[in-house]
Amino acid sequence: MLGFLSNPFDTTQTPHSGYHWDHSSRRFFEGWYYRVTLPDEDQSFAFMYSIEDPIGGKSHSGGAAQILGPNDEYLCRTFPEVKNFWAKPDVLALGHWGQTNLEGRRGQRESEVPMKNLTPSPSPCQGEGCPIGRGEVTFNSEGKKEESFFHKLLSQTVPDTQPCYLEPEEFERYIQQGYQATATLNQGIISDPSTGQYCRWQYEIQPVYGWGNQRSIQQSTAGWLSFLQIFEPGWQILMAHGLASGWIDWNGKRYEFTNAPAYGEKNWGGAFPQKWFWANCNSFSDTPDLALTAGGGRRGVLWWMESVAMIGIHYQGKFYEFVPWNSQVSWNIQPWGKWQMQAQNSHYEVELTGTTDLPGTLLRAPTENGLIFCCRDTLQGQLNIELREKKNNQQEIILKAHSSACGLEIGGGPWNDAWQSH
Repeated sequence: MLGFLSNPFDTTQTPHSGYHWDHSSRRFFEGWYYRVTLPDEDQSFAFMYSIEDPIGGKSHSGGAAQILGPNDEYLCRTFPEVKNFWAKPDVLALGHWGQTNLEGRRGQRESEVPMKNLTPSPSPCQGEGCPIGRGEVTFNSEGKKEESFFHKLLSQTVPDTQPCYLEPEEFERYIQQGYQATATLNQGIISDPSTGQYCRWQYEIQPVYGWGNQRSIQQSTAGWLSFLQIFEPGWQILMAHGLASGWIDWNGKRYEFTNAPAYGEKNWGGAFPQKWFWANCNSFSDTPDLALTAGGGRRGVLWWMESVAMIGIHYQGKFYEFVPWNSQVSWNIQPWGKWQMQAQNSHYEVELTGTTDLPGTLLRAPTENGLIFCCRDTLQGQLNIELREKKNNQQEIILKAHSSACGLEIGGGPWNDAWQSH
């Protein structure tokens, strides 16, 4: 009876992967978050991309790329020109160009584009249901990524100076400041002219978990009502866990990695969160096939505000979801330093504690007053998590894990006292 929930193409693409702006002039923002954890280095990188009021001509119109790097160091570059931002409405694909060197590309005709970029690979499926047409990536028998028809379509013509997806080699050649990101690629270069600090990065991603059980239709993080724009802002975990391979050059130190834990999420809307907290980790030394994302906040629901929280766990191919409509979720979040959450439903219970002695780093986030410092993060938090199953009036431990690479965040405010659920 539940066959309609199966996913015949084994895609990890989630709902809300595409760009949400409807080309209206209402206040709007959209933000994307890519993270890669390097266990051997005991470090993480988080790449945060955002666009505000993309119609242009407004006081807060513009975009930015922020990076939280080794030892929670911070780098930011703004991109005021909204016309140099691009994103796809049906798949995860976006980018923003700052400085470019595209003069050499002018005059190149479409007929000069290599034929490999114009000819789709043979595909066993066609139409809207085909994952190849939706940006999925295939892997050969050796586990190496094969170029998808999606990426070929994105780069099938050589642009004049119109922002669009570029082949990674072309991006590196022509883009001097900017980024581009898809479900399987994160690439860019930004620098701070005042300090000379910079970051260059390029890595490919093999998705493992989206947001839901493997080989099942992936779920909306905020539930089906999120399609109706009842909740603002929207929130979607794009990839709870993936494997990243490539390199990051952070101020001259080059980090190279293969199959490093990777993560992605996004948010969007015309309203902005008043206060929130967040925890994320998919790098556990003794439990490699485990990914956790938890968070909560005060969000707008039509004309009122509500405080909600959720915990999502992917482990051994199964998705454990604790959300307000199927579980009791409680929390006790200190202004900084300690995050405690518990949740239970008829079948499972989960308890997690995140802690840090580090001061954290202030990050910018879209607000009613534009992109300003309003949240504090660390990517080096301590995390303890325990998941239990209820059986015959007893509890059986499914997993018990620890990590020292947990992302922890508080945002908005006020944070004068601990925030406890009621």
